[in-house]
Formats: sequence, C-alpha cells, structure tokens
Amino acid sequence: MKHPENDKKYKGLSVNKGIEQPPIVNPYRTRTIRKKDYSISEYVEGILRGDMVILSQAVTLIESARFDHQQKAQEIIEKCLPYAGESVRVGITGVPGSGKSTSIESFGMQIVRSGKKLAVLAIDPSSERSKGSILGDKTRMEELSIQKNAFIRPSPSAGSLGGVARKTRETIVLCEAAGFDTIFVETVGVGQSETAVHSMVDFFLLIQMTGGGDELQGIKRGIMEMADCIIINKADGDNMEKAKITQAQYKNALHLFPGHESGWNPEVLTYSGLTGRGVPEVLEMVYRYITFTKANHYFEHKRASQAKYWMYESINEQLRKRFYQNEQIQKMLSIKEHQVLNNEISSFAAAHELLTKYYKQ
Repeated sequence: MKHPENDKKYKGLSVNKGIEQPPIVNPYRTRTIRKKDYSISEYVEGILRGDMVILSQAVTLIESARFDHQQKAQEIIEKCLPYAGESVRVGITGVPGSGKSTSIESFGMQIVRSGKKLAVLAIDPSSERSKGSILGDKTRMEELSIQKNAFIRPSPSAGSLGGVARKTRETIVLCEAAGFDTIFVETVGVGQSETAVHSMVDFFLLIQMTGGGDELQGIKRGIMEMADCIIINKADGDNMEKAKITQAQYKNALHLFPGHESGWNPEVLTYSGLTGRGVPEVLEMVYRYITFTKANHYFEHKRASQAKYWMYESINEQLRKRFYQNEQIQKMLSIKEHQVLNNEISSFAAAHELLTKYYKQ
C-alpha cells in the first residue's frame, strides 16, 4: 500500500514501509490439543479422588447450554449426590470496593493453612450490552489461586441470575463430592443475586467498609435482614476509630430488625483483609454459628427448605425454557408483539393467548 504522505508536494514528510508481519497462526504448530472426552463413570471417579482438571471440566458441562452436555451433567450430579452435603457453605456479599476478594483470600488462606479444602464459587454479572463477563476473581486472589487445597471458579450470570445460581448450586454438589469441606459463594456487588445465594448457603456474610460517609445509607434493608453477620473491613491504621463507630451504628440498626428464624443473633465484627487482623475471629464466629444451628436442628431444616426451593425453581426454569423453545410459540410471538406495539391488543391479552396456545398442544 502506497502512502500519499510520500508525495513530493509534502516536503519533509515521509512514511517508512515498515516490516512484514508474521502470520497469526504458528507455522510450526503441527497438531491440535483436544480435551479428553471422559465417560460419566470417569468423571465421577475423577471428582471423588479430587482431580481438579476433571472437576473443572464437569463444571463446564453444568454451565453449557448444549442439551447433551446438560444430560451428561445431570447424570454426574446424581452419582455424586451420595457423597455431597458435608461442607460448610458460606455466602459472601458486599458493596463494590468493600474488599470482598481481598477478604476471601485472607479467609481462604487461613482455612487452607489449617488443613481444610476450600472452593470459591463466584457469580459474576454479565454485561447487558456485550453479554460478556470479566471473570477476574483468580487474578485478584493471587496467593489463594495457587494453593493445592483451593479451587476458584467464577461463573457468568449471562443475564439469568436464577439460571447461574442453579448451576452454582449444582457445582457445590460436585465440589463437596471432591472433598472440599468449605464452600464460599461470592456475589459481585449488592443486587438481586443475594436472594439466590442466600437460598443455597448455611451462613450469609455481609462485608461493609468504613470511611465512606453515611454507612447505612447505601445498604438495602432486605440484605441486612438476610445477613447472619456483618463484618466491617479495612479496620486498620487511621481507619480504626471510624470502623468502631461504623460497628456501633450497625449493631444499633440490627436491633430494629425482627429476629432470625434460627434463633441466632447476628454479630458485627471489625477486621482487616489486608493485614489479617480479626480474620481468625470472623472464621471462629462462622463455625460457632454452624455448631449453634446444628444443636437446635435449624441447620438440617434450612438445608431441606433449600432443596425444596430449588426443586420449584428448576420447574419454573424448565417451563420457561420449553415455552420459548416451542416452534408454534416462536412463530406466534412476533405476531403478538406486533399487535401489542400497534395497540391492537393489550400485553396481558397477548400473554394469555400465547399461554393458551401452548397448553392446548
């Protein structure tokens, strides 16, 4: 390609030709490395012996939208169910910037150093525009991600928090079968995903920070009511006094909420994810809660309620999926949408006709 800038009329201006670019594909690459296609029994055996590679590939099957992958994943889950249920499941949420990743790494390192196995499952919201997710949790947990007894797996929500939450719950089953005795389920930000996460964990932890102005203003009441503990992060250095004030504010606020069904009184603790100050106390409190709820049988009651909840959620999801995948409905949808936009029919009437058509098939 010739450059017009090299014309004689442009004095003192020239553009070099440059160098020839190498091909994008490596010419020395002679073969394509393919993942091994394991059988269901090979997947189950690999998961039970704690093989991280096979566990990761099984989680990928759960997250896949392909029908054959979903069938295979369900068979694997059913065979792993008898070996699941023995972990402590902890949900972790907090406002952006509260230091969730730093905190999880601090808690996680404390857990793996004690000889336990930890799985971190993160629900990462997808972009409404590009439908993509950053999935950067491993890069934010550098030390924890290289530990032999730690497994970190972010999952994109792909626009459906209910769907990804179901997949996360199924991933919990596989992680428990693989021998992980502690499961962290992290949500990114404070939003709708908290309700879904709360319905699959034993203990719900809300991380807050201090020094951001009105500490209670940006927190939804519903999330505070769900929390079994509120922990104030960044309680270090010059922030110590502010952290204590924030702690007192939250303690006073919690008195205004109705008591928990478990009989547990939510606690407010301060700690520093950066320095590790207060981290052992937070973990001790989590295990104290588990002991408390097992003693009064609320632990088993909550697990049973969650299993029932997810049965109904799965029914709702399958009904929705089959409705929109129906060929007759797909043809009828565009017609009804056109009629609604032209004010020929109401939205409710259009929905009623579509559902009636579906049920008559």
